[in-house]
Amino acid sequence: MSEVDMLKIVPIDFQEANEFVRRYHRHHQPIKAGYKFCVGAAKDDEIIGVAIVGLPIARHLMDGWTLEVRRTCTDGTKNANSILYGACWKVAKALGYRKLITYTLPSESGATMRAVGWTCIGETKGHSWNCPSRPRVDMHPTQNKLRWEKEV
Repeated sequence: MSEVDMLKIVPIDFQEANEFVRRYHRHHQPIKAGYKFCVGAAKDDEIIGVAIVGLPIARHLMDGWTLEVRRTCTDGTKNANSILYGACWKVAKALGYRKLITYTLPSESGATMRAVGWTCIGETKGHSWNCPSRPRVDMHPTQNKLRWEKEV
């Protein structure tokens, strides 16, 4: 049995997924709102990764047919991210969505995304959400990112 065959997708609730992100994610904190569903990856009945899918952050992408993989996080187990992204697409499609998007840092290879058939659309400019009319504290890196898409 290959290492990939030993990994399986399991249900996980929002609080458990966010707790996993809090413990293991290298540069993001848990998400606060806007999620639609979560999936977990397990090996030998132990959670080794999670994905949280929700509404797109960018308003112009909120068309009713698009969701965004807001977080994936693993403990480093090989192929866990690929299995999570594949499961996210299957669930989103089953719910009737036509497009799933996500973002990676330019320093990340994108191998996982290509392995599960996603397309890199291009670079997006990072910016702060802070403005005089609506002051906010940036809780994540505000840098350029690559946008990836999977669609019907």
